[in-house]
Amino acid sequence: MIITKTPEEIELMRESALIVSKTLGMLASEVKPGVTTLHLDKLAETFIRDHGATPGFLGMYDFPNSLCMSPNAQVVHGIPNDTPLEEGDIISIDCGALKNDFYGDHAYTFEVGEVSPEIKKLLEVTKESLYIGIREFKVGNRVGDVGFAIQKFTEDHGYGVVRELVGHGIGRKMHEDPEMPNYGKRGRGKKFTEGMVVAIEPMTNLGTRHIKQLSDGWTILTRDGKPSAHFEHNVAIVNGKPEILSTFAYIYEALGITSDEEDEFRQKALVL
Repeated sequence: MIITKTPEEIELMRESALIVSKTLGMLASEVKPGVTTLHLDKLAETFIRDHGATPGFLGMYDFPNSLCMSPNAQVVHGIPNDTPLEEGDIISIDCGALKNDFYGDHAYTFEVGEVSPEIKKLLEVTKESLYIGIREFKVGNRVGDVGFAIQKFTEDHGYGVVRELVGHGIGRKMHEDPEMPNYGKRGRGKKFTEGMVVAIEPMTNLGTRHIKQLSDGWTILTRDGKPSAHFEHNVAIVNGKPEILSTFAYIYEALGITSDEEDEFRQKALVL
Protein backbone atom coordinates (compact mmCIF):
# COMPACT_ATOMS: atom_id res chain seq x y z
CA MET A 1 0.00 0.00 0.00
CA ILE A 2 1.31 3.43 -0.97
CA ILE A 3 1.26 5.91 1.91
CA THR A 4 1.04 9.50 0.66
CA LYS A 5 2.40 12.28 2.85
CA THR A 6 0.86 15.59 3.90
CA PRO A 7 2.74 18.83 3.20
CA GLU A 8 3.68 18.93 6.89
CA GLU A 9 5.02 15.39 6.80
CA ILE A 10 7.01 16.16 3.66
CA GLU A 11 8.72 19.02 5.48
CA LEU A 12 9.62 16.65 8.33
CA MET A 13 11.02 14.24 5.76
CA ARG A 14 13.05 17.07 4.26
CA GLU A 15 14.68 17.55 7.69
CA SER A 16 15.65 13.88 7.82
CA ALA A 17 16.89 13.91 4.24
CA LEU A 18 19.02 16.99 4.84
CA ILE A 19 20.70 15.39 7.85
CA VAL A 20 21.81 12.64 5.48
CA SER A 21 22.88 15.28 2.93
CA LYS A 22 24.96 17.07 5.55
CA THR A 23 26.50 13.78 6.68
CA LEU A 24 27.59 12.99 3.13
CA GLY A 25 28.90 16.54 2.80
CA MET A 26 30.98 16.09 5.95
CA LEU A 27 32.35 12.81 4.62
CA ALA A 28 33.23 14.28 1.22
CA SER A 29 36.43 15.88 2.49
CA GLU A 30 37.33 12.74 4.47
CA VAL A 31 37.23 10.33 1.52
CA LYS A 32 40.87 9.99 0.51
CA PRO A 33 43.55 7.34 0.03
CA GLY A 34 44.58 5.63 3.27
CA VAL A 35 41.28 6.20 5.09
CA THR A 36 39.28 3.15 6.16
CA THR A 37 35.57 2.79 5.62
CA LEU A 38 35.15 1.86 9.27
CA HIS A 39 36.64 5.24 10.25
CA LEU A 40 34.19 7.01 7.93
CA ASP A 41 31.34 5.00 9.43
CA LYS A 42 32.22 6.14 12.96
CA LEU A 43 32.42 9.76 11.83
CA ALA A 44 28.97 9.46 10.27
CA GLU A 45 27.35 7.90 13.32
CA THR A 46 28.67 10.65 15.57
CA PHE A 47 27.60 13.37 13.13
CA ILE A 48 24.06 12.00 12.76
CA ARG A 49 23.57 11.71 16.51
CA ASP A 50 25.01 15.19 17.10
CA HIS A 51 22.34 16.54 14.74
CA GLY A 52 19.48 15.07 16.74
CA ALA A 53 18.85 11.99 14.62
CA THR A 54 19.46 8.25 14.78
CA PRO A 55 21.47 6.31 12.18
CA GLY A 56 18.81 4.76 9.97
CA PHE A 57 20.73 1.67 8.88
CA LEU A 58 22.34 0.68 12.18
CA GLY A 59 20.61 -2.50 13.36
CA MET A 60 18.02 -2.46 10.56
CA TYR A 61 17.56 -6.07 9.42
CA ASP A 62 20.59 -6.65 11.72
CA PHE A 63 22.92 -4.53 9.57
CA PRO A 64 25.99 -3.85 11.79
CA ASN A 65 26.88 -0.26 10.81
CA SER A 66 25.57 3.22 10.09
CA LEU A 67 26.74 3.37 6.47
CA CYS A 68 26.68 1.00 3.53
CA MET A 69 30.18 1.42 2.05
CA SER A 70 30.62 -0.21 -1.35
CA PRO A 71 33.93 0.32 -3.18
CA ASN A 72 34.70 -0.46 -6.82
CA ALA A 73 32.98 -3.71 -7.89
CA GLN A 74 30.70 -3.66 -4.85
CA VAL A 75 27.29 -2.41 -5.93
CA VAL A 76 25.57 -1.78 -2.58
CA HIS A 77 25.31 -2.97 1.04
CA GLY A 78 29.05 -3.20 1.65
CA ILE A 79 30.01 -3.47 5.32
CA PRO A 80 32.60 -0.95 6.62
CA ASN A 81 35.97 -2.49 7.46
CA ASP A 82 39.62 -1.69 8.18
CA THR A 83 40.85 -1.90 4.58
CA PRO A 84 42.26 1.51 3.53
CA LEU A 85 40.91 3.19 0.41
CA GLU A 86 43.39 3.46 -2.44
CA GLU A 87 44.10 6.06 -5.11
CA GLY A 88 41.79 5.49 -8.07
CA ASP A 89 39.06 3.72 -6.08
CA ILE A 90 35.44 4.74 -6.15
CA ILE A 91 33.09 4.20 -3.23
CA SER A 92 29.33 4.36 -2.92
CA ILE A 93 28.34 5.75 0.48
CA ASP A 94 24.70 5.06 1.29
CA CYS A 95 23.42 6.75 4.45
CA GLY A 96 20.14 6.81 6.38
CA ALA A 97 18.86 8.89 9.28
CA LEU A 98 15.71 8.82 11.39
CA LYS A 99 14.32 12.05 12.85
CA ASN A 100 10.79 13.06 13.83
CA ASP A 101 9.70 9.47 13.05
CA PHE A 102 10.63 9.85 9.36
CA TYR A 103 13.57 8.46 7.42
CA GLY A 104 16.01 10.08 5.04
CA ASP A 105 18.07 7.82 2.78
CA HIS A 106 20.36 8.65 -0.10
CA ALA A 107 23.72 7.86 -1.64
CA TYR A 108 26.64 9.26 -3.59
CA THR A 109 29.56 7.53 -5.28
CA PHE A 110 32.82 9.33 -4.47
CA GLU A 111 36.11 9.35 -6.34
CA VAL A 112 39.15 8.50 -4.21
CA GLY A 113 41.92 10.71 -5.54
CA GLU A 114 42.22 10.59 -9.32
CA VAL A 115 40.15 7.99 -11.16
CA SER A 116 40.39 6.83 -14.76
CA PRO A 117 38.39 8.61 -17.50
CA GLU A 118 36.41 5.39 -18.02
CA ILE A 119 35.32 5.35 -14.37
CA LYS A 120 34.62 9.09 -14.33
CA LYS A 121 32.27 8.64 -17.29
CA LEU A 122 30.44 5.82 -15.49
CA LEU A 123 29.82 8.11 -12.52
CA GLU A 124 28.68 11.00 -14.71
CA VAL A 125 26.22 8.88 -16.66
CA THR A 126 24.81 7.18 -13.56
CA LYS A 127 24.26 10.50 -11.80
CA GLU A 128 22.66 12.00 -14.89
CA SER A 129 20.36 8.97 -15.13
CA LEU A 130 19.15 9.76 -11.61
CA TYR A 131 17.88 13.18 -12.70
CA ILE A 132 16.45 11.75 -15.91
CA GLY A 133 14.43 9.35 -13.75
CA ILE A 134 13.37 12.07 -11.32
CA ARG A 135 11.87 14.10 -14.20
CA GLU A 136 9.43 11.26 -14.79
CA PHE A 137 8.25 11.18 -11.14
CA LYS A 138 5.15 13.36 -11.46
CA VAL A 139 1.41 13.09 -11.14
CA GLY A 140 -0.11 10.89 -13.85
CA ASN A 141 3.06 8.99 -14.70
CA ARG A 142 3.80 5.46 -13.55
CA VAL A 143 6.65 3.48 -12.02
CA GLY A 144 7.61 2.11 -15.42
CA ASP A 145 8.14 5.61 -16.81
CA VAL A 146 10.92 6.26 -14.31
CA GLY A 147 12.53 2.87 -14.83
CA PHE A 148 12.36 3.10 -18.60
CA ALA A 149 14.00 6.53 -18.66
CA ILE A 150 16.88 5.41 -16.44
CA GLN A 151 17.37 2.12 -18.28
CA LYS A 152 17.37 3.64 -21.76
CA PHE A 153 19.87 6.37 -20.88
CA THR A 154 22.34 4.06 -19.15
CA GLU A 155 22.06 1.17 -21.62
CA ASP A 156 22.50 3.60 -24.51
CA HIS A 157 25.93 4.28 -22.98
CA GLY A 158 26.69 0.55 -22.90
CA TYR A 159 26.31 0.01 -19.14
CA GLY A 160 24.51 -2.73 -17.23
CA VAL A 161 21.45 -1.78 -15.18
CA VAL A 162 21.07 -3.86 -12.01
CA ARG A 163 17.65 -5.56 -11.89
CA GLU A 164 17.60 -7.34 -8.53
CA LEU A 165 17.95 -4.15 -6.43
CA VAL A 166 15.51 -1.25 -6.68
CA GLY A 167 14.53 2.09 -5.20
CA HIS A 168 11.52 2.34 -2.92
CA GLY A 169 8.92 4.43 -1.19
CA ILE A 170 10.06 5.99 2.07
CA GLY A 171 8.42 7.56 5.12
CA ARG A 172 7.89 6.30 8.65
CA LYS A 173 9.49 3.10 7.36
CA MET A 174 12.74 2.99 5.44
CA HIS A 175 11.18 0.81 2.77
CA GLU A 176 7.61 1.44 1.69
CA ASP A 177 5.63 0.87 -1.48
CA PRO A 178 6.13 1.30 -4.35
CA GLU A 179 9.28 -0.47 -5.46
CA MET A 180 11.13 1.74 -7.96
CA PRO A 181 13.12 -0.39 -10.45
CA ASN A 182 15.75 1.23 -12.65
CA TYR A 183 14.33 -0.56 -15.68
CA GLY A 184 10.84 -0.98 -17.08
CA LYS A 185 8.28 -0.11 -19.72
CA ARG A 186 6.48 3.18 -20.13
CA GLY A 187 2.91 3.25 -18.85
CA ARG A 188 3.36 0.20 -16.61
CA GLY A 189 3.19 -0.07 -12.83
CA LYS A 190 1.58 1.99 -10.10
CA LYS A 191 0.46 5.52 -10.92
CA PHE A 192 2.06 8.47 -9.16
CA THR A 193 -0.12 10.79 -7.08
CA GLU A 194 0.33 13.98 -5.07
CA GLY A 195 2.22 13.47 -1.81
CA MET A 196 4.13 10.33 -2.78
CA VAL A 197 7.73 10.19 -1.54
CA VAL A 198 10.29 7.77 -2.96
CA ALA A 199 13.99 7.01 -3.06
CA ILE A 200 15.18 6.83 -6.67
CA GLU A 201 18.58 5.14 -6.89
CA PRO A 202 20.12 3.94 -10.15
CA MET A 203 22.80 1.27 -9.76
CA THR A 204 24.86 0.99 -12.94
CA ASN A 205 27.65 -1.44 -13.79
CA LEU A 206 30.55 -0.76 -16.12
CA GLY A 207 30.09 -4.28 -17.47
CA THR A 208 27.05 -6.53 -17.44
CA ARG A 209 24.03 -6.10 -15.17
CA HIS A 210 24.64 -9.40 -13.38
CA ILE A 211 25.49 -9.45 -9.68
CA LYS A 212 26.34 -11.86 -6.86
CA GLN A 213 26.28 -11.73 -3.06
CA LEU A 214 29.12 -12.37 -0.64
CA SER A 215 28.83 -14.94 2.13
CA ASP A 216 28.44 -12.10 4.67
CA GLY A 217 24.80 -11.98 3.55
CA TRP A 218 24.98 -8.29 2.68
CA THR A 219 27.62 -7.25 0.16
CA ILE A 220 26.48 -7.20 -3.47
CA LEU A 221 29.15 -7.27 -6.21
CA THR A 222 29.18 -7.23 -9.98
CA ARG A 223 29.57 -10.77 -11.24
CA ASP A 224 32.26 -9.77 -13.76
CA GLY A 225 34.29 -7.80 -11.19
CA LYS A 226 33.92 -4.48 -13.01
CA PRO A 227 33.10 -1.25 -11.10
CA SER A 228 29.59 -0.13 -10.24
CA ALA A 229 28.16 3.34 -9.49
CA HIS A 230 25.21 4.28 -7.25
CA PHE A 231 23.46 7.62 -6.71
CA GLU A 232 20.22 8.23 -4.77
CA HIS A 233 17.85 11.08 -3.92
CA ASN A 234 14.66 11.31 -1.86
CA VAL A 235 11.92 12.89 -3.96
CA ALA A 236 8.35 14.00 -3.19
CA ILE A 237 5.54 14.96 -5.52
CA VAL A 238 4.56 18.52 -4.62
CA ASN A 239 2.07 20.47 -6.75
CA GLY A 240 2.18 17.61 -9.22
CA LYS A 241 5.93 17.85 -9.81
CA PRO A 242 9.08 16.19 -8.40
CA GLU A 243 10.61 18.02 -5.44
CA ILE A 244 14.03 16.80 -4.26
CA LEU A 245 14.17 16.63 -0.46
CA SER A 246 17.85 15.64 -0.32
CA THR A 247 20.77 17.46 -1.92
CA PHE A 248 24.32 16.90 -3.11
CA ALA A 249 25.06 20.59 -2.50
CA TYR A 250 26.97 19.91 0.74
CA ILE A 251 29.17 17.43 -1.10
CA TYR A 252 29.81 19.92 -3.88
CA GLU A 253 30.59 22.67 -1.39
CA ALA A 254 33.20 20.43 0.27
CA LEU A 255 34.72 19.44 -3.07
CA GLY A 256 34.63 22.89 -4.67
CA ILE A 257 32.16 21.83 -7.39
CA THR A 258 29.67 24.23 -8.96
CA SER A 259 26.42 22.66 -10.16
CA ASP A 260 22.87 23.70 -11.00
CA GLU A 261 21.65 20.14 -11.64
CA GLU A 262 19.10 20.22 -8.81
CA ASP A 263 17.60 23.65 -9.52
CA GLU A 264 14.74 22.43 -11.70
CA PHE A 265 13.56 20.13 -8.92
CA ARG A 266 13.28 22.77 -6.20
CA GLN A 267 10.14 24.82 -5.69
CA LYS A 268 11.82 26.68 -2.85
CA ALA A 269 15.42 27.83 -2.58
CA LEU A 270 17.83 25.60 -0.70
CA VAL A 271 19.55 27.48 2.11
CA LEU A 272 22.91 25.95 3.01
